[in-house]
Amino acid sequence: MGLSPALKWAGGKRWLLPTLKPLWQPFAGRRLVEPFVGGMGVALGLNPATALLSDINEHVINFYQWLQLGLVIEADMLNEETAFYAARANFNALVRAKKHLTKEAAGLFYYLNRTCFNGLCRFNSKNEFNVPFGRYKKINYTRNFTHFGNTLRRWEIQQQTFDAAELGSDDFLYVDPPYDTSFTQYAKEGFTWADQEKLALWLCLHDLPMVVTNQATPRVLELYSDLGFHIKTLLAPRRIASSGDRTPTLEMLATRNI
Repeated sequence: MGLSPALKWAGGKRWLLPTLKPLWQPFAGRRLVEPFVGGMGVALGLNPATALLSDINEHVINFYQWLQLGLVIEADMLNEETAFYAARANFNALVRAKKHLTKEAAGLFYYLNRTCFNGLCRFNSKNEFNVPFGRYKKINYTRNFTHFGNTLRRWEIQQQTFDAAELGSDDFLYVDPPYDTSFTQYAKEGFTWADQEKLALWLCLHDLPMVVTNQATPRVLELYSDLGFHIKTLLAPRRIASSGDRTPTLEMLATRNI
């Protein structure tokens, strides 16, 4: 049994593993490269021997780098609104003080992630976390993450843009960017349609087996189809909706060199 993701993640891809594993299996000896690691559900599910996992969101990467070191959280973690907003204020104070790549920040990020609304990861242009309290009846917090160390220490984890990844001829790419929706503030930089186009063109520069997922909007389907990807669509669990609507949405699964 593999490790479960440490973070609660809106749009996580554990549900997609039964589809991804047969695509990955012929290439399982390769290095897995994920330039948008997000909640890490795919890497933990596929469990490659080697991996390059990166993300533009420095808070996510800071948390995973502390997991590599065997993070143990000592601060109180309460499923209570006042405590949540106090922790959010403390976390954002660390951001303003440029102390957000610390063990304290990693622990606060985990607590905010588990306690906030639906596991959203959202930052404003000042790089401050701005998701509200989640109002869950019960939360099972983890304090000791040392069991992640042996797995994560096999993998290289970096904060960088997708096009900064140094790819090799023996890599396998799994690419799950911020989706083509109105929600673009996953990180302070945002992710626009121009970024979606830049990503798709960058992928075409590399003759590697790759799988790309995205929301199956008409322009996303057209973009990847025009570039010669093999396109499938499938029903996915609903993206986070403030209305509480959980109707399945249409997901694009695009493959190349597979």
